[in-house]
Amino acid sequence: MTNSSWRTSVDFEQLVEAIGDAIVVADASGVINVWNPAAERLFGFTQAEALDNSLDLIIPGRLRERHWAGYGKTMASGETRHAHDVLRVPAVHKDGRALSIGFTVGLLYGPQREVKGIVAVIRDETTRYTEERNLRKRLTELEGQVALDSFLGGVGRE
Repeated sequence: MTNSSWRTSVDFEQLVEAIGDAIVVADASGVINVWNPAAERLFGFTQAEALDNSLDLIIPGRLRERHWAGYGKTMASGETRHAHDVLRVPAVHKDGRALSIGFTVGLLYGPQREVKGIVAVIRDETTRYTEERNLRKRLTELEGQVALDSFLGGVGRE
């Protein structure tokens, strides 16, 4: 089998099912129409619960207005500034707990190059985010201690 014939025989559904990162596809109005097993594990919603529902399932309420403003602009313009960047944002699990996710997006186009939807490949970065936040907090504490030690060390030396 040549490389090109193997490529044409790759089954899209099998590929989406096999990938360890969450894959979510939504149409231009933000309705979910692809939700793989990794998305189920990450967000807690089954495929049946997610399909045909809004992306609001995973967007924290306080961020929805901002999300939809950007989403609408992207769907209307057919362009995204984030096509090659990993975006890191808060998300929400079915049980209500906060998640920190990293994802990339790609626009999906119809035959006339009109935007039909968006695909996101998503990874849970909650642990990494928490560790980085704790390190930044500790660094700030240590910097404050060094500044205090430096100040106190200079007191009375004149």
